Amino acid sequence: MQFTLLVIVNVAVGGLVGLERTTVPLIGTEVFGLTSDLAVFSFIIAFGLTKAATNLAAGALTTRFRRKQLLVAGWLIGIPVPFVLAWAPSWGWIVAANVLLGLNQGLAWSMTVNMKIDLVGPAHRGLASGLNEAAGYSAVGVTALVTGYLATAYGLRPTPELIGVVFVVAGLALSVAARDTAAHVALELAQHDTPPPTGPGTGLAATFARTSWRDRSLRGASQAGLVNNLNDGLTWGVFPLLFTDHGLGLAAVGLIKGLYPILWGIGQIPTGHLADRIGRKPLIVTGMLVQAAGFVLAPVLLNRPLLAGITSAIALGLGTAMVYPALIAAVSDHAHPAWRANALGTYRFWRDLGYAAGALLAGVLADALGLNATVIAAAALTAASGLLAARWITGTRADAPAVGARASEDARAGEPAHRRLLPAVRYGLGDQLNDVHVHVGERGAERAAPSAGAYKWSTSSR
Repeated sequence: MQFTLLVIVNVAVGGLVGLERTTVPLIGTEVFGLTSDLAVFSFIIAFGLTKAATNLAAGALTTRFRRKQLLVAGWLIGIPVPFVLAWAPSWGWIVAANVLLGLNQGLAWSMTVNMKIDLVGPAHRGLASGLNEAAGYSAVGVTALVTGYLATAYGLRPTPELIGVVFVVAGLALSVAARDTAAHVALELAQHDTPPPTGPGTGLAATFARTSWRDRSLRGASQAGLVNNLNDGLTWGVFPLLFTDHGLGLAAVGLIKGLYPILWGIGQIPTGHLADRIGRKPLIVTGMLVQAAGFVLAPVLLNRPLLAGITSAIALGLGTAMVYPALIAAVSDHAHPAWRANALGTYRFWRDLGYAAGALLAGVLADALGLNATVIAAAALTAASGLLAARWITGTRADAPAVGARASEDARAGEPAHRRLLPAVRYGLGDQLNDVHVHVGERGAERAAPSAGAYKWSTSSR
């Protein structure tokens, strides 16, 4: 039930950012008269920088606050966004709204994925990540499609943006109703084969360095994530301008912009499961190369713009669906539960910095060389990133995690329960263990399991 509720929350998270996918670049050119592509893409830069920084902070904040508290805070910050987008008197207000949107997405999306991973454990991380991202990005795509049709019927503002009010109300209400997952983190820490690390090496600074460049596999995942979202940031700004320049209307642009994240979202359900079966690396490398091919299709078929947009969107969506859950699962595989939130925060920092990097690159290249050259440059960069991922990322599977995440209960059967739960207290979870129930089985082997009610001990037998 809690997992399903969090999936629905992420539908609202994705829907809120989906408001901007079709209309906001055109609002910049048609409503506010912006002539520089870099100026038009400035809202994506503001969004990407803020979301990336928030992702990084979110990992550290989980040591001080419950995941649920951060989730609710993200929604409170996002309340003004649809109203500002609908009635902003100047472009600066749109940029400011994207700062709030970046904070909202960084906190809310980070917490939903962390909470789902907490709930399912190491064996199903790929599937959990896939379901989380599928819900969010399917909502991005459907909202982009709907806003395109609403803009055709009612204009660029305010009607398309006001559907965001529904997302804010639903997301905030469901987040308040959700239960925190601290007990599940405590359980995994208690059952972890690898002793919990101690000292300064477990802090944010050390984890940032480990995830960014010191660990070969985490470095490979971080760079692939950055380029993956660079692609999204680039298409976010470039595709509406490129295809309207070649005669497509808002409804057709909305179809293209909606199809990409819809396939990206729905495709993550099977690819997340596949990542748990065949490993993370094959999907990451193949997905990056498929995305590169998708970029090539756009300019090659541009004499038939609708076909070009649809085929490019299909390839980009399927390629991203392969990459997204596999990357999150790969980072989780290589991170101890004691510093996994910081590792995921660092990975998501680099990944979502790609939004800003993509918008900046697109603005500079489009102003200097044109939109077609910008798309070709993205194809080359994406292919190179796939090759780097192939070189750096080690193959990992959920049934053989790199950091020894499988529990070895038989070997620890005689260990006192209070010692097995001690790591959770050491890592700031002691005050959150209100849902841990300890059972003693037939053989006397102690097992920690989440259950409703206060933190307590019992010696019931089966």
